[in-house]
Amino acid sequence: MSWAGEVLAGIRKIVLIEHRMDTLTEQVKQIALNCQDLDRRLVRMEAKFELLERMAAPAARRSLPEKSEK
Repeated sequence: MSWAGEVLAGIRKIVLIEHRMDTLTEQVKQIALNCQDLDRRLVRMEAKFELLERMAAPAARRSLPEKSEK
């Protein structure tokens, strides 16, 4: 293979690597968005479970604490 062919093969490899990097960049962005969405949904579920636990607690535990005398 001549030097021109080697240069052309090198350029092709660079273009292919650049294309793969662009593809991976888009995939990582999509994964990051999905993770943010899952995190938001998890926080909402945690809040709902906390509310359900508080509602299931006996009435004595749900009442306000007595005022301390000073």
